[in-house]
Amino acid sequence: MSSPDSALGSAQLEHFIEHGFLRIDDAFPRELAAACRRVLWTATGCAEDAPSTWTRPVIRIGEIPHPAFREAANTPRLTAAYDALVGPGRWLPRTSLGTFPIRFPSAVDPGDCGWHVDVSFGMEDEPDFLKWRANVSSRGRALLMLFLFSDVGRDDAPTRLRAGSHRDIARQLAPRGPEGMTLAELASDGFASSSRCSEVVATGPAGTVYLCHPFLVHAAQPLLEGRRPRFLGQPALLPKVPLDPWRDDAAPVESAIRRALQTSRPPRCG
Repeated sequence: MSSPDSALGSAQLEHFIEHGFLRIDDAFPRELAAACRRVLWTATGCAEDAPSTWTRPVIRIGEIPHPAFREAANTPRLTAAYDALVGPGRWLPRTSLGTFPIRFPSAVDPGDCGWHVDVSFGMEDEPDFLKWRANVSSRGRALLMLFLFSDVGRDDAPTRLRAGSHRDIARQLAPRGPEGMTLAELASDGFASSSRCSEVVATGPAGTVYLCHPFLVHAAQPLLEGRRPRFLGQPALLPKVPLDPWRDDAAPVESAIRRALQTSRPPRCG
């Protein structure tokens, strides 16, 4: 699903609620994507014109408060989409972007391609990321976002998305209330409950952004030898006010949770 205009239509909002993601085409200009890639090349310590320097399958780069990234994250098309999915005044503007998993062609297993969800709290004084947590109201995260800074085709290690899996995670989290669950607990069955969901790959030209529900199950892929490096940013959109799936004027990110919990049996995944 793509957005031809800055505003999202009802069909796009319903797609997000049911499938857990929305693709925004031309979310930021290709020229801006190229400027961001130049910053990222410098941050990797690798040379674009020297593949001999591409010695690791993936290089992870943290937050970068560069003006180019701030501009990419806050285009009118994206801020209108944030309003539509999270609610006007309920999200915090991005002043940086990151993290960035930059993938290089390699025969080496990167070791980071398992199915998972992004947990969102409990990490302040906890070095073990498997103990970080998520809860049913998605404390600390309004959206997972995938910013494509290079062209990403099916052979360019696109992120894999399990369409509709956010509903399984909502039902799994609900009995645990505000304390939620750790990543280790959520992953104890290998995310088997979402294995029936259809798999979508996050492809598109540079400047494409995927806006995903915080509970969407997703996974990376290794980049095969002989391919071009893939440049991706995967920041969170942070809430300005706590999400509440039961509020009267629930936004789509909240309505998706409420709908999942009101369903008596798991619906067919998208």
